[in-house]
Amino acid sequence: MSRVVRKSLFRHVFGKDPRKEETFEDIKVSKNSWEAPFCAVNPKFVAVCLASAGGGAFLVLPLSKTGRVELNSPRVAGHQGDVLDLAWNPFNDNMIASSSEDMKVMLWEIPDTGLAHDLTTPLVTLSHHQRRVGIVRWHPTAENILLSASHDNLICVWNLESGEIVTEIDCHPDTIFCVAWNHDGSKIATTCKDKKLRILDPRSGDVVKKCEGHEGSKPQQIAFCSKTDNLFTTGFSRMSERQYAIWDKNLEQLTLEDIDSSNGVQFIRYDPDTNMIWLIGKGDCLIRYYELVDEEPYCHWITNYQGKDPQRGFGFMPKRGCNISINEICRIYRMTGKGHILPVSFTVPRKSEMFQEDLFPPTQGGDASLTADEWLGGKNAEPKLMSLEALFKGKGQAATTAKKSTGLSSLKGKLAAKKTKGGAAGQEEDMDVNKLLDTLKKLNNKVEKLEKSNAELENRVTDLETVVAGEDNGEGHDEEDDDK
Repeated sequence: MSRVVRKSLFRHVFGKDPRKEETFEDIKVSKNSWEAPFCAVNPKFVAVCLASAGGGAFLVLPLSKTGRVELNSPRVAGHQGDVLDLAWNPFNDNMIASSSEDMKVMLWEIPDTGLAHDLTTPLVTLSHHQRRVGIVRWHPTAENILLSASHDNLICVWNLESGEIVTEIDCHPDTIFCVAWNHDGSKIATTCKDKKLRILDPRSGDVVKKCEGHEGSKPQQIAFCSKTDNLFTTGFSRMSERQYAIWDKNLEQLTLEDIDSSNGVQFIRYDPDTNMIWLIGKGDCLIRYYELVDEEPYCHWITNYQGKDPQRGFGFMPKRGCNISINEICRIYRMTGKGHILPVSFTVPRKSEMFQEDLFPPTQGGDASLTADEWLGGKNAEPKLMSLEALFKGKGQAATTAKKSTGLSSLKGKLAAKKTKGGAAGQEEDMDVNKLLDTLKKLNNKVEKLEKSNAELENRVTDLETVVAGEDNGEGHDEEDDDK
């Protein structure tokens, strides 16, 4: 009896370990217990959350500066608590958002050449949450829209052009474990400690759909799968076995599969170009990858990548940063507990040296489809796509690494305009500062005079105490002579 073999372009995908000269070494990786990747990658930089005493910091390294990282290397050190999450702006490779235990979200501008000294002044600071902020996510199609989720059980959607919250979502009774945008940013999906899955409207904050998720109490992860219009989740069973599940757009469960009995949270990365799912387990040496289909069983396991050391975190390279000339469909930066970052390349072997159009359809580029005002006005748009053929064999590589900074420039301009809007008020503030400085100088002079007079009084008291002590000794001697 002949066996029908499933047709697939990605049946043979192989992960390749990096050479030593391609790795980063001696990085003090964060040891915080929060379940997050602690790493973010784009075509220019890799960013890593660090273990640091007395405040939070993260490291930003150009991808070309591999090798041993010096202990005193420049870092981003503006937070006052551990940095918990990092996210690069999808429309500007020089802008990164960070969230921290200090309850703040900060935006940073990174120079093209990397950091020459410690960066302590953020471009923008967003303060509203009352507990640590564990999740930060950029809108996939609209410029200058950012989402943050905190342990105060709130999700905030920010308009960075005004620095204000446009939506505050308060429908979660407990800790939010994961938040994911859909492909056009019209919905978000969340997982929560109450074991429920929710689909929300990010503009109104309304709950569109809600259902029971995995039965285990450990953190669950969720991702939208745009090609199949489904959702993919990972979690745990009641017996603490790791699972994955697929749900349709109405949160009806399509399939549920047990994976193994390990206890590490499995993070999800979905690639809409290949319709593949990558599962990266914290504490695992494995990376599992699957291909999604529209019919049962909805998900086909391809194979596993086996590393040598357990991974503490990871970063997932956008497709425009992959090496198209070697048919690299994915690159994952594994961060180990030993302080190494290992870029693992996943390729599809082909004999032909021509551009493989079937492996590399148009992918999301670096341009926004909407402005913040357009999205807030209710407009949705598909992501703007770019052809990867221009990057084949290095063509167009300069365009990728020399990303335009339109988003950053407009954000800077609007923030500057906001600062200078009340010019007279600003001058009055400067005058008030000068008056305060003059008053402070006068007070310092008075304090110095008081200290001098105080010292003179202390000397006089000491002299008087000496005189009194001498008189007491003289009276004692007279009494002894009388007794004799």
